Amino acid sequence: MERESGNLSSKRKTKGMLMGVMLVLLVGGIGFSSWWTWATKPYSPTGNSEKITITSGTTATQLADELQQRHLIRSAWVFRYLAHSHANFKIYVGDYSLAPLMTPDEMIKILLNSSLSLADNHVTIPEGFTTEQIIALLVQKGIGSTAEFTKVITDDKFPYPFLQDAPKGIHRLEGYLFPNTYNIDPKTSPHAVIDLLLQQFAKELTPEVQKQLAILKFSIPQWVTVGSLVEKEAVKDSDRPLIASVIMNRLKVNQALQIDATIQFLLGTPKAKLYNKDLQIPSAYNTYLNRGLPPGPIANPGHASLQAALNPAKTDFLYYVAKKDGYHVFAKTYAEHLKNVKLYQ
Repeated sequence: MERESGNLSSKRKTKGMLMGVMLVLLVGGIGFSSWWTWATKPYSPTGNSEKITITSGTTATQLADELQQRHLIRSAWVFRYLAHSHANFKIYVGDYSLAPLMTPDEMIKILLNSSLSLADNHVTIPEGFTTEQIIALLVQKGIGSTAEFTKVITDDKFPYPFLQDAPKGIHRLEGYLFPNTYNIDPKTSPHAVIDLLLQQFAKELTPEVQKQLAILKFSIPQWVTVGSLVEKEAVKDSDRPLIASVIMNRLKVNQALQIDATIQFLLGTPKAKLYNKDLQIPSAYNTYLNRGLPPGPIANPGHASLQAALNPAKTDFLYYVAKKDGYHVFAKTYAEHLKNVKLYQ
């Protein structure tokens, strides 16, 4: 396929525009952190996929504007900023399937890879997708129907020991549908597709992994659950082992994990902002009300997050807060954490 730069403006110009947006928001009384969180979330938790055509000469600005006009992203400015944050940003000519339930970053990862266009049978399952999101993505690619995949996931039997105690329902396979790029013929049966994802997860269970699990005294479900928490909380790879260390440290001292991603999971339809009333919802997945791990994974973690859960950094950290650049700041005490919250949020 032909390769296009899509690079109309320099990174400096893009950052300048973003600073202008920040100023307007701050003057208007809206905190930048809240606005950024809103702008980087999926446009909608539901919605059909749409075909996006990248032609020769399409620029990043034109693409971002089109995505916003078609209600696939919330902010063209943010999309351009995220796109240009990738070194040597380039997009490829072709047709792509994008949906409002994808985050801007997930769309960018697809657009940066020519093998993910609709011209072939490649399907990328992004790290951190839930079972419902994976089903939607597969159906968007013309593989099976929502009803067929739901039946397979809830009812079909698979010969994997790690699924022996899997819960019933749509989240039975949550955490084990391994994120990767697959070559899937649209005629492939839903059962075979799900089995393909499970086979890929099984490859993660190497003898070295099982040895480390024994050292940690972790079951496979516990390992995958921690991996899913890391996946949903971390943005930068270097933060993954540190976030895993916070989770493990809190488990050791029996301190509630208080992870917002678990609240979003139990809500089903994610919110742009959580309120105190959301943190009081009675559910086994509410890590504000319940100590310890949630009953199971809240997403399907990738290799990096699983490895971080298996090999957390050795720290005394019990708290972390996100900065505007996606990295986190960590703290040992609550007083130090409050200072970080005031400083970075």
